[in-house]
Amino acid sequence: MTTSTAPAPAKAPRKAAAPGPDRARRRRLAQWGFVAPAVVFMLLFFGYPLVRNVVMSFQHYTPKTFFTGEAPFNGTDNWSSVFQDALFGKALWHTLLFTAGSLLGQFCVGLALAVFFNRRFPLGGVLRSLILLPWLVPMVVSGIVWRRILDQDTGVLNTFLDTLGLGGNTPWLTSPDMALLSVILVNIWIGIPFNMVILYGGLQEIPKELYEAAALDGASAWRTFRSVTLPMLKPVITVVLVLGFMSTVKILDLILALTDGGPADATQTLGTLTYQNSFVELDFGAGAVVGNVLILISAVFAVFYLRANRTEGK
Repeated sequence: MTTSTAPAPAKAPRKAAAPGPDRARRRRLAQWGFVAPAVVFMLLFFGYPLVRNVVMSFQHYTPKTFFTGEAPFNGTDNWSSVFQDALFGKALWHTLLFTAGSLLGQFCVGLALAVFFNRRFPLGGVLRSLILLPWLVPMVVSGIVWRRILDQDTGVLNTFLDTLGLGGNTPWLTSPDMALLSVILVNIWIGIPFNMVILYGGLQEIPKELYEAAALDGASAWRTFRSVTLPMLKPVITVVLVLGFMSTVKILDLILALTDGGPADATQTLGTLTYQNSFVELDFGAGAVVGNVLILISAVFAVFYLRANRTEGK
């Protein structure tokens, strides 16, 4: 007689042990370790200067108190004197015109060049590289070169126009009516390569099948551009305009190299006004006020940009 033994019951699989408090604490510390350098960098190089600039706008600063750090508070006197100055309103208006004109010109020409170079043709890469040169040259150098080109008496542009019989005595930088337009045109020339490169990269990411489908539907070139290219390029256009606004609204070196804010304050912007108040007239409190206005304008623009992106993402 044989005896059979019943098989042993299978062991239930062990559940993964929940991470202990020490392990979770180490993970949080590791996460903060990666974030901490960026936070420290932002606080030191952005947070502290911003707070210091705001505080300075409520203090009476002279060259002596600037170095001793014992400037007394004067309430809103700096703000009142800046806002009551007629030059501030003029500089604010010039800043808006300069920023809007530069962005419009840079974007339109940059987009046209990006669409042009999106088609392959011989020496296309060489031409794209040459167009990048204005962007690679330091802005001060570009300003000095263009100041020579636009000189009323000895400038190359007036000499060329005179050769063509179109009049060669235009006061590009010395006339209050022409100076701001000339500065805008020079800034457009500098910013075209940046717009072209970013928009060209966006065009490369658009699927070719969309263009083929539009061609099969009989869409014209303009209809294809309006219904396919622009909608697909919208995120890239937003980035280009935001970065362009941030870099244009605070431009200082180009205007100083071309006109130094003149003639008759015709090219005075918030950036040049900040420089003039702080480092020419040594009124650091007024300079801080204008600087805070610039920061506020950029912050408002950034908030609208973030809200627009959040709305589109829903």
